[in-house]
Amino acid sequence: MNGPDARRRIALAAALVLAAAPMVACRPDGERSGPAGGARSGAPASGDGWVYQLQGYERGGLAAIARAPQRLAVIDLARDAKSDLFRPDEIAALRASGKRVLAYFEIGSIEQFRPEYGPLRADAGDLVLNRWNDWPDEHFVRYWDERWWDRVVRPRVDRALAAGFDGVYLDTPLAYEEVDPHLVPGWTRDRLARAMVDLIVRISGYARQRRPGFWVVPQNSPELRRYPGYVDAIDGIGMEELFVRATDEPCTEDFCAENLADTRALRDEGKVVLAVDYAQRPANVRTTCRRYREERFLGTVTTRELDRIAAPCG
Repeated sequence: MNGPDARRRIALAAALVLAAAPMVACRPDGERSGPAGGARSGAPASGDGWVYQLQGYERGGLAAIARAPQRLAVIDLARDAKSDLFRPDEIAALRASGKRVLAYFEIGSIEQFRPEYGPLRADAGDLVLNRWNDWPDEHFVRYWDERWWDRVVRPRVDRALAAGFDGVYLDTPLAYEEVDPHLVPGWTRDRLARAMVDLIVRISGYARQRRPGFWVVPQNSPELRRYPGYVDAIDGIGMEELFVRATDEPCTEDFCAENLADTRALRDEGKVVLAVDYAQRPANVRTTCRRYREERFLGTVTTRELDRIAAPCG
């Protein structure tokens, strides 16, 4: 792909049978809330929506997002999705506009345009696994390997902390479903899911030790809530295509209902839900915005390219 586009939720290859475990929500500052806890302290109200922009920043900066009325924004670590990182003063100015700002990056795959890709191919090529058919310039990785943590994930978390982001927005937890099992003998889908949860828990612990209150928000794969440790490790979840699939196609498949049920369960655990659907037809936009309000989700209806600031639902 040519840029850091949004990811599409893919239906489960096989149904997971997971033992549900009792879970308690954990606030960003470590204070626990009950199973039916409310939204995070300081979280935007559901009517505010959010900004999700990963490319096409106005004049390469963040001033347009600062002017937008939404009070939460997800942006890439770098303005060019490569090595031109947003500076601490830029993030500080965006936060000064009243916004909580999360840094986007992937934890289960790597795109060829990312700066880490070439060095990994050169001397740790075994970390790079099968190509993602939906995104031919992207590969899934051995995300459980210590080298992936040392060379990619931890440095990205460190950059987000150093730049002054309020948290991280973690894409491709769904890698556990998409890794080619022939490339990882002995790894079941359940084991792969557990390893993904372990990585999210590790990110959460590492970041919060350095900055209490730092948000951790994975995207998609809400079914991971059934694994011990996951719910306490996250502050919210980003969910694509709960109501409309890209673009302007109603989400009516079985996995749409399953995703919605798992997302509601996380909401009821006190987690913030950042929903994003891809629609352009006015009727679809209105209907989706209404669903966000009914479900008490923060929502944005935008383009699949994530190259603009969508109008808030209002």
